[in-house]
Amino acid sequence: MNAATFPDATVDEHAPKGKEIAVLAGGCFWGVDAVFKNVKGVTDVVSGYAGGEKSTAEYETVSTGRTGHAESVQITYDPAQITFGQLLKVYFAVAHDPTELNRQGPDSGTQYRSAIFYTNDEQKRIAQAYIDQLDKARAFPKKIVTQVAPLKVFYAAEEYHQNFLERNPNYPYIVFNDLPKLKALKQQFPQMCKR
Repeated sequence: MNAATFPDATVDEHAPKGKEIAVLAGGCFWGVDAVFKNVKGVTDVVSGYAGGEKSTAEYETVSTGRTGHAESVQITYDPAQITFGQLLKVYFAVAHDPTELNRQGPDSGTQYRSAIFYTNDEQKRIAQAYIDQLDKARAFPKKIVTQVAPLKVFYAAEEYHQNFLERNPNYPYIVFNDLPKLKALKQQFPQMCKR
């Protein structure tokens, strides 16, 4: 489904004031981080871990797939410029494949699962309604497997993971897996891009 036909969320936020936080997991956090750093209305993106305990929020431990954590990004955004529903549209359309269970591209394990970690009941309602809407519209050839779960705590990843694409644009993993996501964002949603 291309951007012209990819549906907007029919259930969305009601113009909250100030800054809001969204926490999304969609495979390796490098690419998801890079996509949302380029979206208008997003003021900050931090790569990290959600879904597990503080004692296991460390890359090598999370990489075992036994911690409950998912590689995630914490997105700070201005809802006057972009809504949670619009962030989810980008998330589902270009940031990852929401039909892959416990994997994304070359990466497999529960740490690479597709998940929306909601911070309040409104986010939960919007996320579940949008997944139902996309499944009903058959936006993807397979059923969406994205988990919708409450955010307990978000733990920032190690410094070398932050802004990884920006600092390592020629890294082979980035070239093959993540630069295509940025290209898709700019082609499909130019009006939502910062540049």
